[in-house]
Amino acid sequence: MADVGSTTWVDTVFAHNFISYTSDHNQTAFHRVQATSGRKNDKLSSFADVQFSNLCGTVYTGGNLLFTPDGNSVLSPVGNRVSVFDLVNNKSYTMPFDMSKNIVCMALSPQATLLITIDQDGRALLVNFPRQVVLHHFNFKEKVKAIQFSPDGKHFAVTHGKNVQIWKTPGFTLEFAPFVLHRTYTGHYDDIVNINWSPDSKYFMTSSEDLSIRIFTVDPLPDFVPPVLSGHRDTVMGAWFSADRQNIYSVSKDGALFHWKYGTYTGLRDLNPEDMDVDEGNEWVDKVRWRIMKKHYFMQTPAKVKSCEFFAPSNLMVVGFSNGIFGLYEVPSFNTIHTLSISQKNIDTVTINRTGEWLAFGSARLGQLLVWEWQSETYVLKQQGHFYDMNSLSYSADGQTLATGGDDGKVKVWNTTSGFCYVTFSEHKSGVSAVEFAKQGKVLFSASLDGTVRAFDLVRYRNFRTFTSPNPVQFSSLAVDPSGDIVCAGTMDTFEIYVWSVQTGKLLDILAGHDGPVSSLAFSPTDMLLASSSWDHTARTWDVFGRNKVIELLPHQTEVLAVTFRPDGKQLATSTLDGQICFWDVEESKLLTTIEGRKDISGGRKLNDRTTAENAASGKAFNSLCYTADGSSIIGGGSSKYICIYDIETNVLIKKFQISENLALDGTQEKLNSKNMTEFGSLEEMEADEASDLEDRLDNTLPGTQSGDLSVRRTRPEAKSKAVRFSPTGRAWAAATTDGLLIYSLDDSIMFDPFDLEIDITPESVMEALEEKEYLKALCMAFRLNEKTVLHDVFEGIPPDSVDLVARGMPQKYLQKLLQFVGVHMETSPHIEFHLIWVTSIMTAHGRYLKEHRGEFQAVFRALHKGVNRVRDDIANLCDSNTYTLKYLLSQQGVTSRAEAMAE
Repeated sequence: MADVGSTTWVDTVFAHNFISYTSDHNQTAFHRVQATSGRKNDKLSSFADVQFSNLCGTVYTGGNLLFTPDGNSVLSPVGNRVSVFDLVNNKSYTMPFDMSKNIVCMALSPQATLLITIDQDGRALLVNFPRQVVLHHFNFKEKVKAIQFSPDGKHFAVTHGKNVQIWKTPGFTLEFAPFVLHRTYTGHYDDIVNINWSPDSKYFMTSSEDLSIRIFTVDPLPDFVPPVLSGHRDTVMGAWFSADRQNIYSVSKDGALFHWKYGTYTGLRDLNPEDMDVDEGNEWVDKVRWRIMKKHYFMQTPAKVKSCEFFAPSNLMVVGFSNGIFGLYEVPSFNTIHTLSISQKNIDTVTINRTGEWLAFGSARLGQLLVWEWQSETYVLKQQGHFYDMNSLSYSADGQTLATGGDDGKVKVWNTTSGFCYVTFSEHKSGVSAVEFAKQGKVLFSASLDGTVRAFDLVRYRNFRTFTSPNPVQFSSLAVDPSGDIVCAGTMDTFEIYVWSVQTGKLLDILAGHDGPVSSLAFSPTDMLLASSSWDHTARTWDVFGRNKVIELLPHQTEVLAVTFRPDGKQLATSTLDGQICFWDVEESKLLTTIEGRKDISGGRKLNDRTTAENAASGKAFNSLCYTADGSSIIGGGSSKYICIYDIETNVLIKKFQISENLALDGTQEKLNSKNMTEFGSLEEMEADEASDLEDRLDNTLPGTQSGDLSVRRTRPEAKSKAVRFSPTGRAWAAATTDGLLIYSLDDSIMFDPFDLEIDITPESVMEALEEKEYLKALCMAFRLNEKTVLHDVFEGIPPDSVDLVARGMPQKYLQKLLQFVGVHMETSPHIEFHLIWVTSIMTAHGRYLKEHRGEFQAVFRALHKGVNRVRDDIANLCDSNTYTLKYLLSQQGVTSRAEAMAE
């Protein structure tokens, strides 16, 4: 095991750049950060590297959805990654592994131990799901359309073109060949699209594009002939056994639902004429077979069935159509329970959780993921990313919230901890080019190509101010002053900068001088200076509030793409089209140093590029820049698969991140295979446009367009980042990329802790530490051991007088475990005051840390609040009961006294 306490020079420098600073970006805060950087550097140097943390902004891109066996989480394919949405705790996370291309199907074992993901080319990953570790790589050498584990978990079935392969389920050990083929089944004349198992795992059923259904056995049975169920007139999308295995329900693409029943049928009257295969002399023969009992039709013409799922315990059938409508039906009676329109595009996948209460739907064209509870008719989860590319992003002051703007005209606000979008503003009529937070994250500004700048209230979630120009223009950049009272926007067509007052909404000034589109704006954190960059080869600083309107011109050799201020406001950084990053002294307006980043950010070759990646002209400039917290480093991203971080003092490249390795995107490969290049273009791009359905092959693009119809996503996406930003906390940074909103953060799981290095943590050693009155050590060792009985004994064994001392010395790593334990233990233990002392001591000692990371502790706080409220209610009810009892006894005493007086 590597020593977590040792780091390299690069790691130390990079960790030094992630020092947090206060949200108000002023001079005092900057000097305070510099003064404390030495102390924080010792803490941050233990972090070995920045790791991929989460993928927001994209929730579903295609493939099948999966519920975990407990029914509380949904697994969704997001490009070449897998995101897990915890529906109970309202959190999401993205697994750390990725595949070479987009995922098309997945399967999870019944015990939720193994996950198999398969991409477009048939390459598979075997993953240990609880630990999120890749165990094995495998290639099925054929495009796979369906994969499913058997209910007993011993086998899994996978489609292989016209055939079906049954494989034995691998173990958890790293073997040379964990995939062992059990048997290959043939018989279909076209590709198989779906596989389903019988409840006893002895049979499985396949449905195919050849309009038939076949039933096979896992192990050979004597005198068993695989039956063929035919009668559908279009592709059979799915077929399922009932719970008693006496019925089969199948759904075809044309909207037909067939009910098949297994039994013995005798005589000519019981046989369909088209199914008769006996001679006239042998009509009266007993025949055991599957027979169509009933045919039902969904009546959704001209819509086609795109997805379907059956829940055997409740006999529920869910069907999704190409017009965005889904239907919930009860079979065999075919009663319609619900018919609801939830989308405007295809419902590509649907699945049901273990209890049959929640339905999960996915629409790839809209990037939409829905979880619906059909009994209460409410949404458990409703998430949708940007329909087109993200153009901009901005962090709130506390680093808990991210705002993004996209080409679809929407502004979305994301919670960085949960990964969910909790509000969407759709007031813009065109693409959003820039977003900025102000007023400590309570106000959000956005600039759009529709000619408006809008201000959104994040308390009441409304658009409370709209800023417009006298003449119609397109706004391409945005900046808000530190006080949040002035907002500026640059234009693409008139080359001017408009200045408005947020309080009154009036236009204050129009700054003219640029001869090209204004690409970027930035306000100084300390002075009232506005910096602007333009395609006219200049960057300018404007004294917005000064009477003299001083303008300083900063000339460049080529177009200036981005501009940003250092946190102390004394330095300005600009990026140009030739890949350079220039640093300017703001006071003297002179060039300090230059970083040549052209070779660092360049990389990746498109499929139709005739030149190599080194000679390609595109993608060799930084479109977005952002300083780190202490201003010693800078991060930049552009139309490339790389994002670079530089140390400004030494002009050294500290780290280069590759945002995607997905070969389904353009620009991720350094070299192309020459055999795929033809005079008409790349064969890979031609094959990617193939679709099996006629409606999917129709091209509605206008003649002469190069980009294609974006609504059907026929264009091959290009790996690039539109914007990069550091979190104000200094512990994370985010990038708006083609795949979505990528968040990278310091790896908190690797922390130096002496108890992690102990090998003799046993119940006896824990109790021995408790007897020696080493309460803090005993409690931490109990958390490491993670045995409820030992933890309970240690917790109850700590004297109330020592609680405050133990709480102050508790490492931050164990705070969440301790608060969770107190919240759960409070509901069953009679020691009310003891638990309240613990809660008070923890909040007093670690209140600042808990406030900074309140997003991570929200679920714990809710549990504690629930426990405290329950204790309060119990005590209140007990007091009320005692009060009523005392009043009753006193009243009875008075009655007895009066009765005795009357008797005398």
